[in-house]
Amino acid sequence: MIRPLLLPILAAAVLATNAACSPQPAPKTSSASTLESMFEIDELVILANDGSRHVFDVYLATTPEQQRRGLMFVRSLPERTGMLFVYDDDGVRSMWMKNTYISLDIVFARGDGTISSVIHDTQPLSLSSLSATEPVRFVLELNAGVARRLNIGAGSQLIWKADQSTAAIASAR
Repeated sequence: MIRPLLLPILAAAVLATNAACSPQPAPKTSSASTLESMFEIDELVILANDGSRHVFDVYLATTPEQQRRGLMFVRSLPERTGMLFVYDDDGVRSMWMKNTYISLDIVFARGDGTISSVIHDTQPLSLSSLSATEPVRFVLELNAGVARRLNIGAGSQLIWKADQSTAAIASAR
C-alpha cells in the first residue's frame, strides 16, 4: 500500500515523465512575410572591386532586439536580399549562426561604407564567434557565395541612402 504522503510525489513524477516524452513543437521558421513584419526594408547598392554595381533589398536591423534576432529561423533568402545591421558607433562586431539555418557571407563595413572584411560560407547553427578584423559600423549578411560571385570584398563600397534619423553610409560618389 502506498502511503498518502507519497501519492503527490508519484503523481508529479508521472506528469513530468509524460511531459518530457510528449512531442515538442518544431522550431519556428521565418518566411519573407514574417521578416517584413519585423524589419523595415530598404535598398542597398554595392560597388564591387571590379567596378560593377549590385542592388540588394535589405532588411534593416537597427535596434538591439532586431540585431539579436537577425536571420535566425530563416530557411531561405532570395538571391538579391540580405540583412544590414546598423550600429550607432564603431566597434569590433561579432556574429554567430545560432538558430540560423542558411549559410551566409558576412560583410563588415566601416562608417563610410568601405568594406573592411568578409567571412565567406558560414556554418549554419554554429555558436562560433565570427568577428570583424577592425571596428566597423555596419554588418551585411548575404547568401553564402554571393560575395565571391559578385567580387564583393575588402575595398568594395556599400551605398545606402538612409533616413536622416539613422546613421547613414556615405552617399553615392
